[in-house]
Amino acid sequence: MITLITVIHIATIVLLVISVLLQSGKGAEISASFGGSSQTVFGSSGGQNFFQKLTYTLAGIFMVTSLTLTILPSKLKKSVLEGYTPPPAPATAPAPEAGKVEQTTTPPTQATETQKK
Repeated sequence: MITLITVIHIATIVLLVISVLLQSGKGAEISASFGGSSQTVFGSSGGQNFFQKLTYTLAGIFMVTSLTLTILPSKLKKSVLEGYTPPPAPATAPAPEAGKVEQTTTPPTQATETQKK
């Protein structure tokens, strides 16, 4: 579910950027200052209305998917540490008494046993 909403969200972002970049601003052309328009692809003013409606629609979809992606995962899992069990505490060796040095004995090796024979 989240993957599908994420794909829709990313596609909406790309289309929203493209639709904003395709729009021309007010006064972008010299003929716009005299009331004329040289863009007749969608009719005299149909292109501007089309891109405005597309931008508003995509912005609405973007907001809905953003809110959904924010709210939905929080309902699925309450905490990051949910179900976490801490590892058992390691057994600690007693500290040596002050002033005493512990002697360690090393087991005899084969070399020392063969030398004794």
